[in-house]
Amino acid sequence: MTEDTYLAAMSIGELARRTEVPVRTIRFYCDSGVLEYHRTGGGHRVFDSPAAVDRLLLVRRLRALGVPLPAIVSVLDGAESIGAVAAAERAALDAELDALRWRRAALFAVECAPPGERARRLELLAAVQDRSSIIDSAVALWRPILGPLPREQFDSFIDMQLPALPSDPAPHRLLAYAELTALATDPRVETAMTQQIWRSEREKIGDRRQLVTAVAEVCEIVAPLVAAGEKPRPGAELDLYVHAHAAARRERDTPEFRRALRAGTADTDPRLHRYWRLTAEITGTEATAGGIHYWLSDALRHTS
Repeated sequence: MTEDTYLAAMSIGELARRTEVPVRTIRFYCDSGVLEYHRTGGGHRVFDSPAAVDRLLLVRRLRALGVPLPAIVSVLDGAESIGAVAAAERAALDAELDALRWRRAALFAVECAPPGERARRLELLAAVQDRSSIIDSAVALWRPILGPLPREQFDSFIDMQLPALPSDPAPHRLLAYAELTALATDPRVETAMTQQIWRSEREKIGDRRQLVTAVAEVCEIVAPLVAAGEKPRPGAELDLYVHAHAAARRERDTPEFRRALRAGTADTDPRLHRYWRLTAEITGTEATAGGIHYWLSDALRHTS
């Protein structure tokens, strides 16, 4: 260092006084590569002034807002702007707040449970620690069942079953999600749901993607009828549904085929009824995939 440089340098004690940052913390920043310094002939740390003061004040202010040190270093190095780092930290904080609100709702649901129900409620809620676990369980249930469905349609189906999961759910709503997740992870539910969706003689189905797509189109037609509370009835909607299943199996729509289609279902399984009841509570509509399916099944039972 030149003589002029020494004159512009300050000791670690002076830097601590100018910035109100403890000496121990300054040493940590030095060892971490956050602050540049030089050694005197006697081995003492000295810092360039005023650059060191400005740099350390920026570090102190960002740390006061909870910005992690690696992000601060990226600002100091010019890799990120202060605004970008602040936005990233705010997003991370939002996620933490969501998790805390979710946890608070779970704790409140356990707190409010009748004593005899508390252990069961705790078991259910412990399995849904956040919203992602609910979505993951739904995807794990439906992906093997609806494997032939194109990705875009599959994602839309999941969104229809679990729309806009709240960040701050009411206890009763959180319980509905928890019970739905418990059902989704029950292997018996997957077996019964597979039978309900594909119905009889699944081994005869040639193009499953074509069948799923055709049934999805029928469901779009039937959904307004279910939402409006229309009673199940034979008609064009049911004919399209039966035709889709018959065509997929290379058969004709005959009374015998309709009887076989009626027989090959799991509509009476109470677990499926509960799954779709919970889905209706969560979505706020009876026109769920299950509700539409039951409507078509009831209409099929009324046909000859």
